[in-house]
Amino acid sequence: MTGNSTYKLITTDGMAKRAEFTTVHGTVQTPLFMNVATVGAIKGAVSTDDLKDIGTQAALSNTYHLHVRTGDEMIKELGGLHKFMVWDRPILTDSGGFQVFSLAKLRSIKEEGVYFQSHIDGHKIFMGPEESMTIQSNLGSTIAMAFDECPSSVAERVYVENSVARTERWLVRCKKKMDELNESQNTVNPHQLLFGINQGATFEDIRIQNADKISEMDLDGYAIGGLAVGEPPEVMYDTIEFTSPHLPQNKPTYLMGVGTPRDILESVDRGVDFFDCVYPSRNGRHGHAYTRYGKLNLMNKRFELDTRPIEEGCNCPACRTYSRAYIHHLFKAKEMLGMRLLVLHNLSFYNRLMSDIRLAIEEHRYKDFKKQRLEDLKLMD
Repeated sequence: MTGNSTYKLITTDGMAKRAEFTTVHGTVQTPLFMNVATVGAIKGAVSTDDLKDIGTQAALSNTYHLHVRTGDEMIKELGGLHKFMVWDRPILTDSGGFQVFSLAKLRSIKEEGVYFQSHIDGHKIFMGPEESMTIQSNLGSTIAMAFDECPSSVAERVYVENSVARTERWLVRCKKKMDELNESQNTVNPHQLLFGINQGATFEDIRIQNADKISEMDLDGYAIGGLAVGEPPEVMYDTIEFTSPHLPQNKPTYLMGVGTPRDILESVDRGVDFFDCVYPSRNGRHGHAYTRYGKLNLMNKRFELDTRPIEEGCNCPACRTYSRAYIHHLFKAKEMLGMRLLVLHNLSFYNRLMSDIRLAIEEHRYKDFKKQRLEDLKLMD
């Protein structure tokens, strides 16, 4: 084990898992949705106090972005990311691998790591497993993600095989470096956890072989990466279904960067219990509100005289006080308050969805719950 954590499986309903995960920064209930604070803040003028008010259990920040902007060494000097952003609950940091491969130009992948140019100012950067672990250690996050390559879902088989084999070798180096950093005298968080990442595009045998291999390393948790990158939803669900059983059931199973309410409902049913996605905040900033019955575009003229809250029964700051008409007005007037209210509503919606999912698993009615929620979501399509 890399750090100190306890994953207590409370109950299961089919493949759906209901668990409790204890870390140095507190205990979270799973399945859970991590609110995405890419550079240490939720886009949309949302504070960490706001996040607590809407029931957020954990946040996710990004290694690459914090490294190239403020700088991880400066954040370490300030006491680490928790102290910097004033958040005392778990934080997971993405390794930076996805950003290196999706944002960076002129990248060159070698056995030692990746050479690339910053997408901000073009300066040359090298990142490998050791560098990623060092940056995440400087940030002092609760959970660090292993450095990996995320091959395209349409990559040829030979490329994916070579990529996955290299990522497996990188994982060994990540674990060795993380163990060293956790024992360092001046480390921010000596109990930092390490999650490994399963890759393999949509090739069933490559995914399963990789899952079996990385499971032997007894890490603190495991992620399924490289999905929701353009493949049809049904292909993603199938990939999760044949991969998840090969990852340890007594550890968290994290589906990276996913997704829509439908994606979450389907993935929980296939054994996933950690999620993150930018959708609730991004859509909120563009006038879209999530509800049990689908999305509302509050920019639409039909809401200009609508005095109802965004969603009846919702207790978020927006629905407690304001009408659809007022929020419509705020967006038309380009007032920041509109964006802030919708981001808060959407994050609250996701947090409540996860709470409802947990209860349904506890009461062993998840299949019926999922069926009803999926039917409800279609009503506004």
